[in-house]
Amino acid sequence: MARRLLYNSAVNSVILASASPRRRALLSLVGIPHVVRPANIDESALAGESPVTFAERLAVEKASVVAADAPDALVIGADTIVVVDDHVLGKPVNRQDAERMLSLLSGRSHTVITAVAVVHGGKVESAVAQVTVTFRDLGPDDIRAYIATGEPMDKAGAYGIQGYGATIVSRIEGDYFAVMGMSLVTLVRLMREVGVVYDFPR
Repeated sequence: MARRLLYNSAVNSVILASASPRRRALLSLVGIPHVVRPANIDESALAGESPVTFAERLAVEKASVVAADAPDALVIGADTIVVVDDHVLGKPVNRQDAERMLSLLSGRSHTVITAVAVVHGGKVESAVAQVTVTFRDLGPDDIRAYIATGEPMDKAGAYGIQGYGATIVSRIEGDYFAVMGMSLVTLVRLMREVGVVYDFPR
């Protein structure tokens, strides 16, 4: 029997407007076949823009830019940022920057903000998930050893909870998958709001 994902019959493809391997893995986890088409947009924050507004705007812009060239597709955009002391931590620019971020996060809590946007049939829906993540205390040797794995270098806040970074997280309050890069429960809800229904593959 063929596997079935109950989408709207007007959907001929699903496009992920992100190059993130974590987001690809999450869509595959729940059986959503997709292609990747990263959006080329300016990801700079606007003056006075709050972290939540910033993340949601980027997710919407990513999905909308790609959807403009694929009107029949369901396009998914997402953006994840890490916030501590009202400062947004993006991806580290080098090892020294990663060391700075991890030192800042050591032994304390921070907020992960992940926005998801879905575009289909001229409709745009978006939402934001906020999660509190707490690190254990990290010594300089811990930080240098983690950076040496290479894992922190392409991730907001310089860590990945789904990899070696799982050993430095002591507590999480909220949606684990949002910390990975996409809230799946939010995605399914937004899909329904644009008229596309997810069903379990079978």
